[in-house]
Amino acid sequence: MAKAARRRSSRTGKLSATQEAYKKFVFRKTAFMGTILLLIILLTGVIITLGPLDITVTEAYCALLDKLYPDCFDVDDLTEQVIWNIRFPRIIGGVMAGFGFGVCGCVMQAVLKNPLASPFTLGISAGAGFGIAIAAVLGVSVIGGPYLLIGNAFVFALLCSGFIIALATVKGATSETMILAGIAVNYLFTALSQLFRYFASDEQLRLMTSWGMGDLAAFTWERFPLILVVFVICVPLLMLKAWDLNIMTAGDETAKSIGVDANNIRTFIMIISSLLVATVVCFQYFRNCRVPNAIPSHTTIQPQSPREHPPKPSRIHLHSATTHHPSAK
Repeated sequence: MAKAARRRSSRTGKLSATQEAYKKFVFRKTAFMGTILLLIILLTGVIITLGPLDITVTEAYCALLDKLYPDCFDVDDLTEQVIWNIRFPRIIGGVMAGFGFGVCGCVMQAVLKNPLASPFTLGISAGAGFGIAIAAVLGVSVIGGPYLLIGNAFVFALLCSGFIIALATVKGATSETMILAGIAVNYLFTALSQLFRYFASDEQLRLMTSWGMGDLAAFTWERFPLILVVFVICVPLLMLKAWDLNIMTAGDETAKSIGVDANNIRTFIMIISSLLVATVVCFQYFRNCRVPNAIPSHTTIQPQSPREHPPKPSRIHLHSATTHHPSAK
C-alpha cells in the first residue's frame, strides 16, 4: 500500500497526505525556532540597557556590531567595556543555561515517562549543593584555587547521578527505579546540606545561599570555551537519539519489538544529560532553575530532520512486534 501510494504520488507529482503533514510539521518547527532566535536577538539589545550605566538600545547593538566590523561604529570605550565584559557574557550564559536545561528536560521526560521530570531528577542539584556545603564549611575540595567551589559542586553532582545510574543499571534501568532513586538521593543530600547550614558561620551561610539561588554574574568569557566544548559534545549525542526517544514514549515493550533497547538508551541519555546539567549548574551557578517541556515530539530538538520517517524495522523485529501485539494472540 505504501509503495503504491508513493508510485501514485510520483506519477502525479503530488505529495501524499503523510508527506504533506510531515512537510507542514518541519515548516512549523523551523518557523518556531527561527522566531525564538529572532526574539533572543531583539531582546538582547533591550536587556543590555538594564543596569546602573545608562545605555540605549542603539548603543548596545552598535557595541556588539563594532566587534564584527571594527571602525564602522562610534562607541564609547566605557560603554563597550561594560557591554562586552559584563552584560553580554551574562546574556550568553543565560541563553546557554536555558538551552541546556531545555534539551535535558525534553529527553528526561521521554526516558522517565514523566511530564514532571526535570534535569534534577537524578539528584544533580542536591549533590552539587552538598559539594558546595563541604567546601564552604569544612574547606575541603577536590580542586584548590579559584575553582574550589566549582570543582566540589561538579564532582559531587556527577557522583550523585553516577550512583543512581549504577543502581538503576544493576536493578534494571526502568523509569520507576530512576525516579525513586533520584527522589531518595535528593532528600538525603538536601538533609546533609541543611545540617552543614546549621553549623555554618554567617559568611559561609551567605556563600551557600548565594550559590543556591543562582547568579549569572559568575559567567565570564574565561569559562565560555569549556562550557561550549561540553555543549558541542553532549547536545549532538542527545539529538542522535531523538527518534529512539519518540519510540520509547510508546512503551519499553513496543520499543524492544522494533529493535530499540530502552534500558541502554535510558542509561546513555542519563549519563550525557548529567554531564551537561552538572556543567551548567556548577559553572553558571544555576541550581534551582526549572525549564518545563512543552514539546510533543522529541525530534523537535533537531533543527532539521534528514529522514522523513523513523527507520523501518527489520523482518525479525517486525515479527517480534506482531507476536507481542494483542491482536496476534
